[in-house]
Amino acid sequence: MEDKIKLFMDEVKTRNGHEPEFIQAVQEVAETVIPYIAKHKIYNGKNILLRMVEPERLISFRVAWVDDKGDIHVNRGYRIQMNSAIGPYKGGLRFHPSVNASILKFLAFEQVFKNSLTTLPMGGGKGGSDFDPKGKSDDEVMRFCHAFMLELNRHIGPNTDVPAGDIGVGAREIGFLFGMYKKIRNEFTGVLTGKGRSWGGSLIRPEATGYGTVYFANSMLQTQGKDFKGKTVTISGSGNVAQFAAEKVLHLGGKVLTLSDSQGYIYDKEGIDEEKLAFVMDLKNNKRGRISEYTEVYTSATFHKGVNPWEVKCDVALPCATQNELDGEDAKTLIKNGCICVAEGANMPSTPEAIHEFHQAKILFAPGKASNAGGVATSGLEMSQNSLRISWSREEVDSRLKDIMSDIHDSCIAYGKEDDGYCNYVKGANIAGFVKVADAMLAQGVI
Repeated sequence: MEDKIKLFMDEVKTRNGHEPEFIQAVQEVAETVIPYIAKHKIYNGKNILLRMVEPERLISFRVAWVDDKGDIHVNRGYRIQMNSAIGPYKGGLRFHPSVNASILKFLAFEQVFKNSLTTLPMGGGKGGSDFDPKGKSDDEVMRFCHAFMLELNRHIGPNTDVPAGDIGVGAREIGFLFGMYKKIRNEFTGVLTGKGRSWGGSLIRPEATGYGTVYFANSMLQTQGKDFKGKTVTISGSGNVAQFAAEKVLHLGGKVLTLSDSQGYIYDKEGIDEEKLAFVMDLKNNKRGRISEYTEVYTSATFHKGVNPWEVKCDVALPCATQNELDGEDAKTLIKNGCICVAEGANMPSTPEAIHEFHQAKILFAPGKASNAGGVATSGLEMSQNSLRISWSREEVDSRLKDIMSDIHDSCIAYGKEDDGYCNYVKGANIAGFVKVADAMLAQGVI
């Protein structure tokens, strides 16, 4: 079996040798899915995983825009349409200097499995640009978004490809993007999700990824007769996902100790309560400040520059910042300090070495394709509401989100339970996501 996996990965590396993030994502899936394929004749000899690894379409385009001084800038835009076997492409747009084809391909590949796990009819895609919204005026961001959509509009549509937000693409950016799409196409459709509440958006959408991560972690804890009540929790990040993960932890009775940004993390030994979290939300969402400013207001907290919060003792860790932020040494530290559960709120925030350590220690570990699927699940619910021209209540959307996260957890258990009773959620998520997409691809033939 190791030889089969190696042969497969050798072919992937030959084609994508300059894309380390993508190779890392494929390796994780291959190690669990290829043994499953070998045991099931329906998939054998069909090269189904190799077909999943290759994007159906990779679009790259120039984005020229003018800043407030009248200077012209050029950025690169992308849309990776990975797999449409079970529905239109669905996945976020990321505006960040680190954006390149490798990162977007890994995100799109993960999205295929994540969307499959939600049980909603959505294929996988991802896109974005190396444009950095930080430090830009609203007018500059508007001009960039309009220029970006001038090209992107050719490749998307409510039944073709439905982008959403991601890092660097929030409500402001979605508004500008949607406005230009509507003007160009002369139609008001649900072509983007994460829209404003008054123009087609869904309640709970901003909260969904963070809430969903905590719902999933709570389901994991319940398999051991535990929950969040009284648990200490470390969270990385201070953006949308981290903020609402912290909010839901507080709702469930947990104590949040940390938040972070690219400069470092804050540790509040008294806990980040609802009042303190409201300060963080205002700081990051409205004032666009740095997390270190928290310590200027709350003297119970300390700021730790240039490091991640995984050295802090906790019961539950929720990495909600970015890919590969939690490495093997961090994992060893968490385990040594008594951490019993790790659930990924970001996409692939744990390195392969970290995941190995978690599995060796037999602690609860959820990969992002399962635990952070709440965001795209609620995007799918937004698409449904747009199609039906209705708006569900906050309670109804939240209830549907909880049910979806519970169903994803059950699917992971079904495919990931090992002989000793331990659940390998990585294996469970990969196989459960693979089966639905693979079956659809087989039914549709070699296309």
